[in-house]
Amino acid sequence: MKKLLLLGAFAFFGGLAQAQEGFRLGAHVGAPLGDASDAASVTLGIDAAYMWNITRGLDIGAATGYSHFFGKDNVEDFGFIPLAVSGKYTFNKVPLFVGLDLGAAISTKNYINSGLYVAPRVGYQLKNTELYLGFQNIGSKYKDHGPGPGPYWHGDDRFNFGAVNFGVNFFLK
Repeated sequence: MKKLLLLGAFAFFGGLAQAQEGFRLGAHVGAPLGDASDAASVTLGIDAAYMWNITRGLDIGAATGYSHFFGKDNVEDFGFIPLAVSGKYTFNKVPLFVGLDLGAAISTKNYINSGLYVAPRVGYQLKNTELYLGFQNIGSKYKDHGPGPGPYWHGDDRFNFGAVNFGVNFFLK
């Protein structure tokens, strides 16, 4: 009986899931990973995109936003502004999707270079809202000068500023 109810719920919500063309605006909260976890305790951000429906279930668009990493242990906060191409595939008959943003992330601090931005995500699609679990990674380079994070990163070397995020996006028409 439970399996039948679960199948019925997926079928019902799957009927609500549809292509979402237009503006997408949302927010995320996350836990820093990689080199960012050495100096930041949490990340908060906003997401914005414009999506076009290419074919049934596939949306492509342009995405931007801001991810703010809150420093810990006397480390100054830092952030990135992504400029990316966004893709999203919503599965037929189930309200689930996979997505990927790929582009560049502009650093808000002069002692961290901008870098490659990759952000895959999986989520649950409602009529005008999506809930997602995602990963973002910025492959960047720290410049060993200025008021930077001090003991965490040294030298002109490559670093990965990443985070696991939970987010919500709303579609505005």
